[in-house]
Amino acid sequence: MLPSVLRSISAAIVALVFGSFSFNGAQAVQSNAPKAGNTSIKIETFAKGLENPWGLQFLPDGRLLVSERPGRIRIVGKDGQLSLPVSGVPHVYAQGQGGLLDIRLAPDFETSGTLFLSYAEPRDGGQSGTTVARAKLVLEGAAGRLDGVMVIFRQEPAVPSSFHFGSRIVPAPDGSIFVTTGDRGNQRDSAQNPGNHIGKVIRIMPDGQPAADNPKLPGWKPEVWSYGHRNIQGAAIDPATGRLWTVEHGARGGDELNHPEKGRNYGWPIITYGRDYTGLKIGEGTARAGMEQPVYYWDPSIATSGLAVYSGSLFPAWKGNILVGGLSGARLSRLVVEGGQVVAEEKLLDGRGDRIRDVRQGPDGAVWLVVDDRDGQILRLSPGAK
Repeated sequence: MLPSVLRSISAAIVALVFGSFSFNGAQAVQSNAPKAGNTSIKIETFAKGLENPWGLQFLPDGRLLVSERPGRIRIVGKDGQLSLPVSGVPHVYAQGQGGLLDIRLAPDFETSGTLFLSYAEPRDGGQSGTTVARAKLVLEGAAGRLDGVMVIFRQEPAVPSSFHFGSRIVPAPDGSIFVTTGDRGNQRDSAQNPGNHIGKVIRIMPDGQPAADNPKLPGWKPEVWSYGHRNIQGAAIDPATGRLWTVEHGARGGDELNHPEKGRNYGWPIITYGRDYTGLKIGEGTARAGMEQPVYYWDPSIATSGLAVYSGSLFPAWKGNILVGGLSGARLSRLVVEGGQVVAEEKLLDGRGDRIRDVRQGPDGAVWLVVDDRDGQILRLSPGAK
């Protein structure tokens, strides 16, 4: 107990002296953490020629699955070669930020072949919404097909917007699935209404039923876990603690790192550390009673997308660190977390110009990145020369 308390005190002192640190209620809010030590890394381009890749997964046989936003899934061979598109993918709303988004293997994939897909789905009247489906992946030679595609979640209401779909999928150890959604860009006030799926963390079972111990308060959609989010595009569970971590886009400044908890309100758009793109103020400030503070925020924004909690042995000094991709920031941020607070940050790949969309830890302990571009790539990071 004492070491944990000392770590928390140490983190507070470090942030107070070296970084931005403010108190709102009981939680310390941090930004611009001190610089972490430099890591020597080797950067390899494992695959290229992908059109706006979005999500990445590792197959048990050593190949990779990657989603492309226009509506394709590719199998990437051990040599980095791309397969023909997997057949049977649902039709997607591939406009603006929409399209085929995240892809996740079910925990029992090796025996069931089940995977989950999130995508922007076209709805009636030119509307769209975030949708999650499950299917069986049948591998056939260098390609494959999806069988038995079944929708298990549809964001309601659908709206006429091509922005802010959120869309990460995170299977939890208890068998439930977390799904993140966005505020759709033109529906920001709806993020404060737990009676819809706009700007929420959703928790469902693999068959689409709401998880039994969701908040389920009067007037709430039964699938809602937490609310008041802007656009969550990175989410992962810390394998050591079981805690869900997320990163969401702020507007102009104010990208956030959170660990969404049951029934909590994360403030958007009433409180935020960001500003409108016009430079005008959003909401009423940075704090309000009954609304949660972020663990960490970025100002200026890096446009956070992709998140992994490192637990491998290839980078032993990184264990327990949170790795966050940046799109406009064009970098990988390594956050050192102690006592639940960010005490240091290392900016990796800075200056290369890579728009990092997804971050995954591979079975080999390497860090794998998806670069979102019309000629997108998959990068592999391993220790460099010392």
